[in-house]
Amino acid sequence: MEVRQAKSLGFCFGVKRAIRLAQKKPGGITLGSLIHNPKEIGRLRNDYGVSVCESVEEIPHDSEVIIRTHGIPKEDLKHLRFKTKSITDATCPFVTKPQQICEQMSKEGYQVIIFGDAEHPEVKGVVSYSLTPALVVQGIDALSRHDIKDRVALVSQTTKKISGFLEIADFLVRRCVEVRVFNTICNATSDNQEAARELSCEVDIMIVVGGKNSSNTKQLLSICKEHCDDSYLIEDEHELEMQWFKNKKVCGVSAGASTPDWIINNVVNQIKAIDT
Repeated sequence: MEVRQAKSLGFCFGVKRAIRLAQKKPGGITLGSLIHNPKEIGRLRNDYGVSVCESVEEIPHDSEVIIRTHGIPKEDLKHLRFKTKSITDATCPFVTKPQQICEQMSKEGYQVIIFGDAEHPEVKGVVSYSLTPALVVQGIDALSRHDIKDRVALVSQTTKKISGFLEIADFLVRRCVEVRVFNTICNATSDNQEAARELSCEVDIMIVVGGKNSSNTKQLLSICKEHCDDSYLIEDEHELEMQWFKNKKVCGVSAGASTPDWIINNVVNQIKAIDT
C-alpha cells in the first residue's frame, strides 16, 4: 500500500508547549484533559504521573495544577487560586487571544458572537470572559434565529473551518451597522485543514488519526469526506480495518493537532504493511 502523508499534520505549537510544560511537572494534576487525545494523556499518566481532575472541587489543596490547552472559565481560575499557588497555565496562546478580545469588546458595548460549539471547553472558557451574555452559534441558520444588535464583535473557536466563519461574517456585515471581525482560527488548524483537503483529492482512501473527542480532528474528517468518500477516523493503528483497503492503491494520512508523532508513525507503518 502506498501511503502519502499530509504536508501539515499532527501536533500544533500550543499542544507541543502544553506537553512540554506537563512533563516538567511530574505528578501534577491537569484541570480537564490537557489535550483531546486519550492515548497521549495515557502516556503522560504512565510516564510522568500526570493525572486529570474534571473540576476545581476535585483538586486537593496545595496541588501542582496544570491548566489545559483549551483554557478554563474565568470563575474556575479564580476558585483555583484559592486552592493552590502552584498553577502552570498551559492554555494555548491562540485560545487566550479570543478570551481577551471578548472581554474588551463586551466592555466597549459590542454584542459578542462566537462561532463555535457551546459545549466545547475552549468556548466555555471564552464565553466566561465576556462581560455581557455572548451568543454562540454553529452557523448562519442558528444566527438568523436570534436578535442581533447594531454593533457586534465576531470571534471563532480556534479549530473551526474558515469557510463557515466567513459565511457568518458576511451575514453580519449585511445586517449590522458595525461589525468587528477577529479571525481567531489557529494558523496550524488552517494549514492542517488545507493539507488534508489537497491530499484527499489525490488518494483512494483517507485515514485521519486523532482523538474522537477532538474538535479539530473531527473537522479534518469532515473535510476529507467532502473529497474522498472512504475517509475514516481512528485513534491508533489498532482501529484500522483491513476491509477498508480492499482494491485501494493509495492511502492518505492526516492527523489532528493533538496527535503525537509516535501514533502517526505506528499508523503509517501498519498501513504500509497491508497487502491489497
